[in-house]
Amino acid sequence: MSFLRFLFLVVLLGASFASRADSSPQTLVHILDYVGVDYAGAVEGGKIKKEDEYKEMLEFTGEAVMLLRNLPDVSQRAALVADADKLARMVQSKASAADVAAAAGKLRWAVITAYNVAIAPKSAPDLKLGAALYQSNCAACHGAQGRGDGAAGAKLDPAPSNFHDRERMEQRSVYSLYNTITLGVKGTAMAPFGKLSEQERWALAFHVSGFPAAADGAARGEELWRDGKGRQAFPDLQNLTTLSAREVKERFGDEALAVRDYLVARPEALDQGKPSPLVFAQGKLNEALAAYRKGERAAARQLAIRAYVEGYELVEASLSNVDADLMHEGEREMMALRDLIGAGAPLDKVEAQAKRTTATLERARERLDSSTLSPEAVFTSSFVILLREGLEALLVVAAIVAFLIKAGRRDALVWVHAGWIGALVLGFATWAVASYAIEISGAHREVTEGITGLIAAAMLVYVGFWLHSRASATAWQSFINDSVGTALAGRTLWTMATVSFIAVYREMFETVLFYQALWIQAGEHGQAALGGGLLAAVVALAAIGWAIFRYSVRLPLGPFFNVMSWLMCVLAVVLAGKGMAALQESGHVASTGVSFFAVPALGIFPTAQGLGVQALTLVAIGIGFYLVGRASREPREAGKQSATAT
Repeated sequence: MSFLRFLFLVVLLGASFASRADSSPQTLVHILDYVGVDYAGAVEGGKIKKEDEYKEMLEFTGEAVMLLRNLPDVSQRAALVADADKLARMVQSKASAADVAAAAGKLRWAVITAYNVAIAPKSAPDLKLGAALYQSNCAACHGAQGRGDGAAGAKLDPAPSNFHDRERMEQRSVYSLYNTITLGVKGTAMAPFGKLSEQERWALAFHVSGFPAAADGAARGEELWRDGKGRQAFPDLQNLTTLSAREVKERFGDEALAVRDYLVARPEALDQGKPSPLVFAQGKLNEALAAYRKGERAAARQLAIRAYVEGYELVEASLSNVDADLMHEGEREMMALRDLIGAGAPLDKVEAQAKRTTATLERARERLDSSTLSPEAVFTSSFVILLREGLEALLVVAAIVAFLIKAGRRDALVWVHAGWIGALVLGFATWAVASYAIEISGAHREVTEGITGLIAAAMLVYVGFWLHSRASATAWQSFINDSVGTALAGRTLWTMATVSFIAVYREMFETVLFYQALWIQAGEHGQAALGGGLLAAVVALAAIGWAIFRYSVRLPLGPFFNVMSWLMCVLAVVLAGKGMAALQESGHVASTGVSFFAVPALGIFPTAQGLGVQALTLVAIGIGFYLVGRASREPREAGKQSATAT
């Protein structure tokens, strides 16, 4: 595999998880939305209300089962198929509308979670564009005011929807309307509008969602929003698009419903009032608890994961400078809640843990607010973030550069520099893509960091063995005479260049996000201190790199290679532990707590999985060093025997 291809694959690693959603999962979610809303018009009191609509419900639920069976195999698919079969049987037995709607909604969220279906626009849609698109594409059938009285729709059967039907529209989320616009409705005159761009379809969906909202309700919602109300219910566009008016009222109350009416008409207000990471985390925990109460365990677990990786984690550096014990307490409480949800614990235990976790987050928020993040605290946080995230990468790159200088191969430095410079560029590119093009969630970011960390650990072990094998003067001289002109142009050179890339890239994306969060926390008065801390960290890292270059190359040959080989191996153990921790934080690897001390800087976390991976890495290093040592001893012993015989 060429180096450029490798870079490309690593960059796309996180994005691939977010872009897996294809038309089939989206179609399935659309069908479940439709069944949940329209079943009540087909069956009432256990009796068929409208024969045609009932047949349609039977057809749709049967199609949902077939779609699920044909979707890519994921760990949840068997359970999803079973739930789809159950929903189909409920429709066949003419179950109550409330039960069918609940089952369809639960299955819908499970599909969204299992297949990472994109359910929100990347930015607030343009409502003026939506209004214009409605008049040119929809008014002929649905009427200029959306009452289903358009001239072209007069003879249609079924009749075009009346978007002012509050009872029906309260069950439709913006996302369900987006799906209808995107995919159409089978068996009706509602055709898909795939010719419109994604942003145009979102703009149209928001415009239609706003029809039933009363002017006085939206005005009240604006006042509440400006007073800080409803921000936990709507921390981002995802909640606004996926929760129907009925769900908002059930979960958050009448005030949140009024806020929803306002935000549907003014979605850009979300960007103007973006919550702090801790408020975001609290909002996601509330959603997780609400989902768990409804039996949506998978969705609850994903929400709990998002609360940490997209909220709490972003303020850990700042909180650690103010109250390190509280920061670690918050980590433990959030992990405990996620473990209970994942294990399917009784509701009362989950509620009690959620209460403790929320209280801890509130204390953290108050602690940060009371400290007001003074310029000194902002400076320290900024300094620590870059120093902490950049030190491992610097040690890797500096050690490789020092080796090449020691080997007299300065011509090969261009490969290493291309690796880390490329990582910086592509790291910023990944952040830009995640911010403005496609959705890369915090969980997917952690997966990327975890996988690249484990890959880097394996490659560092290899480099450590390679360096250790040349620690003796004989081995080094043989290397110089026989292969210095070719070996570094082959596999070893690619390995060193790739390691320098991975070591820097795995830290880049998250570091940028940390600084984004700190920038918001610092406010206008602290942003200069943030820049000063960043600059100071750059100077400190440069000084550390300079010291490595200056003093390591002065070491005698044997100690130089031994020091560098052990440095590579120590970093491999650290990255193995951090890689496993990132996969645990994303929810992709189980986390079993053990009684052991924690040293995050060294990748040591008190979990059986993380410590196990580090132990295996140490065993591999020990075996490798033993084999390398034995291989180097054999020629020496043979030489001694030859000399004795002579």
